Amino acid sequence: MTTPPDQQPPFVVLDPTAGKAAATLTPAERIKSLQGTTIGLLDISKPRGDVFLDRLAQLLTDRGAATIRYSKPTFSKPAPVDLRQEIAVSCDAVIEALAD
Repeated sequence: MTTPPDQQPPFVVLDPTAGKAAATLTPAERIKSLQGTTIGLLDISKPRGDVFLDRLAQLLTDRGAATIRYSKPTFSKPAPVDLRQEIAVSCDAVIEALAD
């Protein structure tokens, strides 16, 4: 037996943010030049992320930037606070590798 259309329950929309309000953040100022900067390369530990970062490291070095490699313990959780702090004090910018 089917329910008549006028008696169907309303759609349920699921919020992927778990109901948390997004923080209002001001974007960081862009780097004016790569020359003389230090760029953090964060591998989130997904397959082939290291391959992507290897290529980026070469391209950044060719353009005058130094690179520092970092790695998250697992891709399924946020980077630990101490790792984020280390990146923040050591680097002018960070690139996070998402690969598969």
